[in-house]
Amino acid sequence: MRLTVNHSVSMERGMGMSVFRSMVSCSLLLIVPSCMLAADSGAAMLYANGATWLNGSHVPNSSAIFAGDLVQTRADGAANIHAPGSSITVLGDSLVQFEGVSLKVEHGGVTVSTSKGVATTAGDVRVAPASNAWTEFNVTDVDGTVRIAARKGDLTVTDDSGTVTLAQGQETTRDEQSPDSKSPDNKKKKRRIAGAAPAAGGGLLNSPVAIGVGAGIVAGVTIWVLSRNDDPISPNVP
Repeated sequence: MRLTVNHSVSMERGMGMSVFRSMVSCSLLLIVPSCMLAADSGAAMLYANGATWLNGSHVPNSSAIFAGDLVQTRADGAANIHAPGSSITVLGDSLVQFEGVSLKVEHGGVTVSTSKGVATTAGDVRVAPASNAWTEFNVTDVDGTVRIAARKGDLTVTDDSGTVTLAQGQETTRDEQSPDSKSPDNKKKKRRIAGAAPAAGGGLLNSPVAIGVGAGIVAGVTIWVLSRNDDPISPNVP
């Protein structure tokens, strides 16, 4: 009879752990989407077309992307970022920081199509649509020279000398840095940024809110499971 009781307890504990795992998995599946929807983080989707890295991690096909994330492409690759009202192509051999409502080109180039006024910064040069009408433009930053092309709609180009309007169909170039910032140290820093893959960054599951909520649910489920096994075992029947 003792063997029967022990076997029953073992089965009960096994079932408890199975329930525990199932509840934790379901809880995490519920937590992640709700956090993503609640956070006003300018989220978008990234689609890789060739070798692409997001915060230093290889992207095999697609991934969510958030403000502050770094996208890097190899010379023979590219990446597309789809956000509400905007479509952005990160060209080959580029390092670009996605900032939700804007972009920062560290090296390489982007093609932007937007009705949301998405601006692009390269060094000290800022390029933005002149209106909220659908606008298409290219910005490349190679060897310290920023090349800008207004494909559809007008642009405003701002640097240390002021702001000018670049009409649809026109192209222009700018130095990425003002004369005061063209020191050898700044150039070395720029080369280090452009040449190295970005360090892997924390994802959504590493955020304090997600960790706190997840830990609370896991703790609650753990207490529930353990309480199921806290009943004393019936005394052995002779």
